[in-house]
Amino acid sequence: VQLQASGGGLVQPGGSLRLSCAVSGLTFSRNALGWFRQAPGKEREFVAAIHRGGVAIRYADSVKGRFTISRDSAKNMVYLQMNILKPDDTGVYYCTADSQKIVSALTIDDYAYSGQGTQVTVSS
Repeated sequence: VQLQASGGGLVQPGGSLRLSCAVSGLTFSRNALGWFRQAPGKEREFVAAIHRGGVAIRYADSVKGRFTISRDSAKNMVYLQMNILKPDDTGVYYCTADSQKIVSALTIDDYAYSGQGTQVTVSS
């Protein structure tokens, strides 16, 4: 199983980035997908997740209204559109996948698979 995140970079506060994650080696449609991030010196934290059916979506309170998670089953991709970025959004962003995740557990960081991550830096 491979999850390859990309799209990170340096952006000024108020700017936007779109992260992408290519998923392979598993049945895409049967997996819940999530994004987590880790800032220097801090624990990894939940950002957003989408259930395998694509209907149930969860966001961390800190990103609600600014970030949007989506999935494309035709391309086996999951995306994270990030708008109005803040310095506190800085960190390494990881995409995750798990076929056993139920809706109520989407925010819990125990996904079966996780990728290498992509660095997002928000700074002026």
